[in-house]
Amino acid sequence: MRKAVIDMGTNTFNLLIADVSAASFTTLFTAKEPVLLGMGGINQDKIAEDAMARALATIDKFVCFCDEFLVQRKNISAIGTSAIRGATNSKALVEKVKDLHRVKIKVISGEEEAGLIYKGVQWTYPFEKSALIMDIGGGSTEFIHANADGIRELVSLNIGVSRVHQQFNHPVRYSKVEQAAIRTYFMQCARREKFSFSSDVLIGASGSFETFYEMIYETYWIPRQEVVELPIESLLKVLNWAIHSTQIERNEHMWITQIRKTMLPIAAIQIMWAIEQIGCKQVYISPYSLKEGALH
Repeated sequence: MRKAVIDMGTNTFNLLIADVSAASFTTLFTAKEPVLLGMGGINQDKIAEDAMARALATIDKFVCFCDEFLVQRKNISAIGTSAIRGATNSKALVEKVKDLHRVKIKVISGEEEAGLIYKGVQWTYPFEKSALIMDIGGGSTEFIHANADGIRELVSLNIGVSRVHQQFNHPVRYSKVEQAAIRTYFMQCARREKFSFSSDVLIGASGSFETFYEMIYETYWIPRQEVVELPIESLLKVLNWAIHSTQIERNEHMWITQIRKTMLPIAAIQIMWAIEQIGCKQVYISPYSLKEGALH
């Protein structure tokens, strides 16, 4: 069956079109747009007008791609995550997309989002050895502790990079005081949701982890149907660089993709914090996440 998934993230909208069977799928087309849906409103629980316009324009473009690949409307899954589920005016976006394109946006909870992320990573990692999945989003970050029997624990924390970026001033370089304030915010969110996982293995689900892969290996990330190890010493080195870098240095770094040049230090602080909290010894990156999980 031919299916399409539109992952309406807080920073980025992703489109995946694939032919799907019970045990596998074949990717036909992918697209990614930096919509920045949460910019200007996520911490006020709303979608800003300009962000709403960018979202509608991107959905229009993605539906055209679906038509080109002969995906029936009933087989298009549009999934709304943190910025949409937390916005008091998200109903306007949902109804507009339904009226214009006959596509229904399913707004999912943080727990449902974590479950789909697990299913996506499951395509690439068999969980014979237990692992903790980390998916860094713009509005929230999901942690899923799983083993061969399935999900053991999961939590969705409102510590996404766009949310944190707008909550804290955007300095030229993050000082020790600012780094500590961000870590304190992470800990407050973790305690509130009773996050206290430990794991020898951390699996980063695409996203920011792709950029750190490219910085480590100085080559473009090419998705494959398996996880790839990020040597922890090399990862810590690039994380430290990102945390202490200036905006100009990130702008000039050829291996940092444009959409991540501004918020990369926050992602780096978050990964460093997670590594310390769970005590992991190995870090991997999976090319798959929510949209691949939604193909199940």
